[in-house]
Amino acid sequence: MPFCTQCGHEAGNADAFCAHCGAGQTPPGSFRGTESPGPEPSLNNNAPMHDPLAGLSSRTAAILCYVPAIGWIAAVIVLAARKFKDDHLIRFHAFQGLYLFAAWLVVDWVVGPIMHFTPGPSRPIELLLHAALLAVSIFMMVKASHDEAYVLPIIGELAQRSATEH
Repeated sequence: MPFCTQCGHEAGNADAFCAHCGAGQTPPGSFRGTESPGPEPSLNNNAPMHDPLAGLSSRTAAILCYVPAIGWIAAVIVLAARKFKDDHLIRFHAFQGLYLFAAWLVVDWVVGPIMHFTPGPSRPIELLLHAALLAVSIFMMVKASHDEAYVLPIIGELAQRSATEH
């Protein structure tokens, strides 16, 4: 019985793709061009896994941390990734992006409801705060694209402290 050229699991003689990993299979006795036949089949399932962040540069990761509304996801991934564990600049951007998102949540969940209970037109103030946070996010994406660690007031200082602590 043949084995998958990618993961080493058993594959049928007529299988075009591995049922376990989905890799295309080369018919027995033929090779495409000058490619090698692939790794030897292995019964060891402890083979190293492919790093999904291998192609992601530090600059791109830093920019993604400031994307409004979803940047917090990139920031959490960056902080959890081994690839960026020792990169102080990217960790700073990730923490500052998280704190900027927290400021957005404070405006949405605290300031907004308080403004609705105050007399007078409160909606313009809430929109102004959102516009300011959007402008800061765009400004920080530009700074991150230039590999600059611009420290925002209050949250930037918290981000610096958080980035140095691991």
